[in-house]
Amino acid sequence: MPIIPTVSETAKQIYANGQALGNDPHALSIVGDCLSLATTNSPNLFVSYNKPGHYNLGDYAYLQPVIDWFLESFGRQSASLGDGFNSAAVLSPLRADPKQCLTGETPLECEYRVFNPSYSLISLGTDDWKTPPDVFENRMRQIIEYTISKGIVPILVTKADNHEGNNSINPIITRLAYEYDVPLWNFWLAVKPIPYVFPDDKQPNVCWPLSSVTVKGNQSHLCWADPDHFEYTNAMQVAIPVRNLTALQTLLAVWQGVTTP
Repeated sequence: MPIIPTVSETAKQIYANGQALGNDPHALSIVGDCLSLATTNSPNLFVSYNKPGHYNLGDYAYLQPVIDWFLESFGRQSASLGDGFNSAAVLSPLRADPKQCLTGETPLECEYRVFNPSYSLISLGTDDWKTPPDVFENRMRQIIEYTISKGIVPILVTKADNHEGNNSINPIITRLAYEYDVPLWNFWLAVKPIPYVFPDDKQPNVCWPLSSVTVKGNQSHLCWADPDHFEYTNAMQVAIPVRNLTALQTLLAVWQGVTTP
């Protein structure tokens, strides 16, 4: 499946249902782990896009409208996003933020109630490396079906790593995107040709490609470079900037796709 999705009639109908329910057309939620955090300590995804003048799109200026559209979404942390979050965490009331969430509410339910999004970027699997495949699939179905029931367009995401060791997770994510006829951001394919994907935790400033069999790290974190500046030389050869670029391209495709008659 391609890196950037095309939008189906099913996704358009989900969006239309959400608008009838009063969902905010500018709101994007993120369901994910530390790889999707955008904090000072974890500057990974959508770091400074809510701060005009703090980023440079370089040759990708056509992405500015999608940044402007989702500006408020880029300036917050979703309640369904957290360090170490996996498919179980987002469905567990024990992992919900007590400052935002109601008693008994899961992080997923809490996030959708608090932010009322029209889109949800669902990037899970890296921290499910010990989860049996059938259990992971069942949890993902719960997440997808709950998202659709709220009129929120789910955008599923493949992962770069094979932390589980048998490449079982990405096929599940891809098959579910096909089955539910919802958008898939195929991030795994985006980093397949680039040279700097996984950091070596024993050799600072050394990164390995996706295809390397000599990776000494845990193959779950991504090689980091400034995600705010696409104009830097070789920026598009490093995993984190590529992740931000293809995330914005995916959001643009889905946003335009569901809102175009």
